[in-house]
Amino acid sequence: MHDLVLRAARLRGHEGPLDIAVDGGVIAAIGPDLGRGREELPVDGRLVVPGLWDAHVHFGQWVRTRGRLDVSGAASAAEACAAVAHAPADGLLVGFGFRWATWAEPPTAAALDAARPAPTVLLSGDLHTAWVNTAAALALGCRPGLLREDEAFAAQVALDAAPPPPAAVAEAVRAASSRGVVGIVDLELADTAAAWAARIAAGITGLRVDAGFYADLLEDRIAAGAGTGDPVAGTRGLVRHGPLKVIADGSLNTRTAHCADPYPDGGVGMQNVDAPALGELMMRATGAGLACAIHAIGDAANAIALDAFEATRARGSIEHAQLVADADLARFARMGVVASMQPEHALDDRDVADELWAGRTRRAFPLRALLDAGARVALGSDAPVAPLDPWIGIAAAVRRTRGDRPAWHAEQAVTVDEALTASTRGTVEPGQPADLAVLDGDPWAATGDALRALPVGLTLVAGRVTHAAL
Repeated sequence: MHDLVLRAARLRGHEGPLDIAVDGGVIAAIGPDLGRGREELPVDGRLVVPGLWDAHVHFGQWVRTRGRLDVSGAASAAEACAAVAHAPADGLLVGFGFRWATWAEPPTAAALDAARPAPTVLLSGDLHTAWVNTAAALALGCRPGLLREDEAFAAQVALDAAPPPPAAVAEAVRAASSRGVVGIVDLELADTAAAWAARIAAGITGLRVDAGFYADLLEDRIAAGAGTGDPVAGTRGLVRHGPLKVIADGSLNTRTAHCADPYPDGGVGMQNVDAPALGELMMRATGAGLACAIHAIGDAANAIALDAFEATRARGSIEHAQLVADADLARFARMGVVASMQPEHALDDRDVADELWAGRTRRAFPLRALLDAGARVALGSDAPVAPLDPWIGIAAAVRRTRGDRPAWHAEQAVTVDEALTASTRGTVEPGQPADLAVLDGDPWAATGDALRALPVGLTLVAGRVTHAAL
């Protein structure tokens, strides 16, 4: 008798309904009439696909942002301040989502002070800018005004000193599971391994997690012998040590992505970690069995990151790869560097890119070009920058638009099969972990924006039901 049998499932490329039997958290057999199970779930001809992974998440920020003031619709500093002025007058207020790169007037501390004298911090939609008023600056130990890159990250760390409430974490995990998500790569600016160990101990067991970390924890990881892929103790096999994350340059919306060509104001962005320092970090990690996840958005930063991978023979990924020189596309494939990309960012940033990267956007978010060059692509959300929902990313990768707007550089679109492969880690076949999503729709038949909202009826992690809406 099997532990679990999914009855009458549909698998793409197979004729007729099939049963999927699970034993010990692993797919044991697939075929018609597989016999009894201790638990049996009829799926009635629904399509079963591998469970989905989000390859780039800031989970603590995602949890917190779900309860923060939404200022993503602000088209100017004045509109953002108007939203703040309508918030409760007392206590710390944190907002999220503003995008100021093309605003006529820059955000100032004085404007935020006038809108709300109590401590107020607005975090940009790309998390690379913090807009801080005077009272908040005193509380956080930073300067007031517009903080970018390292200053902004320090403000975020100060804001997030206390962990998010377990109930809020559990709800965010359930929300991810409801979209077919079985695993994430957590690149939060924190000790994610310790955070997830505490969450697992508290019974929050709905996700697999690769727990990334930053340079401040590198020596601790090396001393502990914690190589990438090793299980984190006490997490029931759900959490593994992840890669060393290095934020090598900035972002498009903060005008700090390091580019070969200048922005309209004449700058070329910021290289937060220069080439020698990046190489040293990657060499140190590689020698200890640790993979590297290098944030690089501008084409100059991507070239520097690829040079570092080549020099150190590190394994891992470039996170974002939003603007890539033609000559660098094949280097991803040649060196086995994963392009970890967030397709929804292309739709959020298309207008900003057209203005700030004018004449270069055919090389922006180059999914098709990277796949054609033989590179491996992994898709994610960068939540909270975009929602933790792989179907949104899959749809953005396939359609290169949302709503009724024409596709933006449709030549960089990929197929549903390619997007799904880039959003999963396994297959539906015997011997694979029973990390599965049962769909209430057909991704290959979805038109328009239907793919973004594709309903998920059932999600399983190692054969455990983490979401059920059948």
